[in-house]
Amino acid sequence: MPIKIKKGWELPEHRATPEDIYMNRRRFLAAGSGLIAAGALSACDGEDNMIAAQAEQSADPSADLYPVPRNELFTLDRPLTAEEDAITYNNYYEFGSSKSIWRKAQALPIRPWTVTIEGLVERPFEIGIEDLLARMPLEERLYRHRCVEAWAMAVPWSGFALSHLVDLAKPLSSAKYLRFVSFENPEVADGQRASWYPWPYVEGLTVEEARNDLAFVVTGLYGKPVPKQNGAPLRLALPWKYGFKSAKGLVTIEFTDKRPLSFWEELQGSEYGFWANVNPEVPHPRWSQASERLLGTDERVPTQLYNGYGAFVADLYKGMQGERLYM
Repeated sequence: MPIKIKKGWELPEHRATPEDIYMNRRRFLAAGSGLIAAGALSACDGEDNMIAAQAEQSADPSADLYPVPRNELFTLDRPLTAEEDAITYNNYYEFGSSKSIWRKAQALPIRPWTVTIEGLVERPFEIGIEDLLARMPLEERLYRHRCVEAWAMAVPWSGFALSHLVDLAKPLSSAKYLRFVSFENPEVADGQRASWYPWPYVEGLTVEEARNDLAFVVTGLYGKPVPKQNGAPLRLALPWKYGFKSAKGLVTIEFTDKRPLSFWEELQGSEYGFWANVNPEVPHPRWSQASERLLGTDERVPTQLYNGYGAFVADLYKGMQGERLYM
C-alpha cells in the first residue's frame, strides 16, 4: 500500500476549492456559453473580460476532455487565484508587452496544431495535438506560479507530466537538454514584428529537469482547455522556476547535447539566465525578489526558495558551484 509523506510546504486538503463548488461553477459557465456567443464577445472590461475569454475556449475541440482527475500530491499554501484574474493578466510578448493582451491572443489559430519532436531521438516525428492528448494521462495539479516581475498566482493546471513526453520521444543517451520552441506567426501575433526580439521564443531544460516530477505540460486551466492567452494549446509549467521559463504555444521540442540559448538570455543575459530558479535572496538587477504580490488581492507574501518546491528539486542542483542558478 503506497504511503504519502507530506512535504513541508503542504497544507491540509481543505485549503483547496471544494470539488462540488468547482464543478458547479463550471456547469454554470458552460450553461451560459450560448448567451456569451450571442452577445458578450464585444465586452471590454470587468467580469465581461472573463466571459468573453471563456467563450473563446468553448470552440476548442478538446473541451470534452475536461475536467480531469486531480493529483492530490500537489497542494497549495494559499487560496486559488480567481479565474478572471489569471486569464486576463498575462505576459505574452508575442502579442505585445501589455498585461491586457488576452483579446489580441484570440487571433492565434490553435487548430490544426502539430508538435515536432526532433534532434537526438531514436526517430524524429510530428504529432497532432489531438493525437498527443489521446496518448497522455491527463491530470490536474494545483501549482504556484511565480513571475520574475515579483507577482504570483496559484492555479489548477491540467495536462501531463513532461516525463511522459520525454518517454514518447525516446531520446538518445547523448541528449543532455531539451530545447523548446514556440510558434512564430507575425501575421496574427504582431509582437513578433518587433525586430529587436530574437523570435521565435526559445527555452531550455536539462533532461534531468524535464524528468523531474514537477515538470508539467499544460493543456488545460480551471477545468477547461487552457485559454490562448495562457499558452494554448500546449505550454510548460515549471513552478520552481520564474515564469518566463514556462514557454507558451509550443511547436517544437528538440533534444540536444548543447545547452540552449533561451529567448530572454539572448536578449539580456545579465538579467535572465538559463536556470532561473526562484530564490528570495538573489535580487533581479532592478528589483528585489524577497517578496511577491499575489494576483487579485495585491497581498505581499515572502518568496520561498524554489518557490516552495525544494523537496522536489533541490537535489537537481547539488554541487553546481559557479552556475547562476537563481537568475
